[in-house]
Amino acid sequence: MISVETKANSPVDLKTVPENEEVVLVFDFGSQTAQLIARRVREQNVFCQVVRHNLSAERVREINPKGIIFSGGPSSVYDKNSPQPDPAIFDLEIPMLGICYGMQILCKYLGSDVKPSDSREFGRTSCRVHEASGFFDGVPNELTVWMSHGDQVNDLDVQFLSLAATSTCPYAAVKHQHLPIYGLQFHPEVTHTELGGQLLANFVKNICGCKGTWQISSLIDREIKSIRERVGDAQVICGLSGGVDSSVVAALLYRALGSQLSCIFVDNGLLRKGEAESVRNQFQEHFKTDLHVVDASELFLSELAGVSDPQKKRKIIGKLFIDVFKKEAESIDNAHFLAQGTLYPDVIESGANADGPAATIKSHHNVGGLPKELGFELIEPLRDLFKDEVRKMGLELGLPEQLIWRHPFPGPGLAVRCLGEIGPERLRVLREADAIMLDELAKAGWYRKVQQAFVVSLPVQSVGVMGDGRTYEHVLAVRAVNTDDFMTADWSRLPFDLLQDISTRITNTVAGVNRVVYDISSKPPSTIEWE
Repeated sequence: MISVETKANSPVDLKTVPENEEVVLVFDFGSQTAQLIARRVREQNVFCQVVRHNLSAERVREINPKGIIFSGGPSSVYDKNSPQPDPAIFDLEIPMLGICYGMQILCKYLGSDVKPSDSREFGRTSCRVHEASGFFDGVPNELTVWMSHGDQVNDLDVQFLSLAATSTCPYAAVKHQHLPIYGLQFHPEVTHTELGGQLLANFVKNICGCKGTWQISSLIDREIKSIRERVGDAQVICGLSGGVDSSVVAALLYRALGSQLSCIFVDNGLLRKGEAESVRNQFQEHFKTDLHVVDASELFLSELAGVSDPQKKRKIIGKLFIDVFKKEAESIDNAHFLAQGTLYPDVIESGANADGPAATIKSHHNVGGLPKELGFELIEPLRDLFKDEVRKMGLELGLPEQLIWRHPFPGPGLAVRCLGEIGPERLRVLREADAIMLDELAKAGWYRKVQQAFVVSLPVQSVGVMGDGRTYEHVLAVRAVNTDDFMTADWSRLPFDLLQDISTRITNTVAGVNRVVYDISSKPPSTIEWE
């Protein structure tokens, strides 16, 4: 096994690259979509890992990747403290692709001029392809791409050729005339770019020569071996939520450790309707393991009373969760490890690498929220995976499909779907409405067609008319999105009749609601959750 230092972990926490596997490295320059690039590469059955932007050329030579991709980032190449690669990287003659800031870094180091653009581009833009062979194989001469940049390559060195252009960016795609080095000013990794996955596939297969032999099953075997070697004969505690992520972690640990696994489920009073009962039934029947259920709902709701700031809510919930979890964990003998279902979107949006160039979008109570005094070593076997990869792993591990395809639910629960102050009445309304919406989606055959759907309680009331009387009651928002990776998402085009059925049933059966609205925002610029 070859060690690779990853951005998401501390320098001493090393991930491993499977032996005899084709490897592509993504150098992270602070992009919110760096791991999304890696996911697109993995779609080609090629192992891909995100590494820090200044990984040494010596380490890269040791790993011997088939290709290197420079991610985008929020900096300018001319900023005093902008992230820079090891210059010796360019002497390795490894195929390279630069995306946005990554392209600007490549071109600058190899002699081209980069300047602030007079016409900055943010969003969808039409791109015209000049040279279709190799990188643009199978792609039409004109396609829609996603731009997000202030700087751009201003003048190409004679060593580079332009492959594509937009109306304001003459060098939207370039290649070096003598080296296997390419650059894209747009982002092929996001779903907003038409055929972006095909472009990355062309780079991985046509330019890097990868055959694509890596499978999720090999990752399972690698993680099981790693867990067994690390844990020895100690006991591992897994924090269960009943969602997909923690369930897959539990299944993976159970296969690796059997009776050495204990699970703790904390009912924080912020769960969906019937959630606590469902967790008890699923895990006591499916997993023949030690299950501890703690009802702490009154404690959580009392501490959240009067709190409206979303970040403060998350911090309160995170602290209380740790306190309750720690107290219950103390009753489990020989417990030295704590397992969590942290995914990479959680890590990157939390700005987990405080020393890195990525920006913090929101905090998650299961990312970096465990204090040292908890006394456990952390196991996060899903930390480098996206939701769709986790689902594939769950199916490989034999988990039931109804659990695997369950819509995601945030760690802080309904607290971040109840905007403003939280109280028993607002939670009641939200639970009932959310259950109705999910039921209507299932009845209409839409539950599996959208990747996440839920109801949000807004901190406003509106005037309505019910019967012969005037009402002044709750306003709810329905949110449904389509996404492959949860790093980008588009709002779901639900049929109007289905939206009407959802709205009518909620307003007719949930006391206290007189208005339902539909959220048609995409990510970016919005996030999937409202808080």
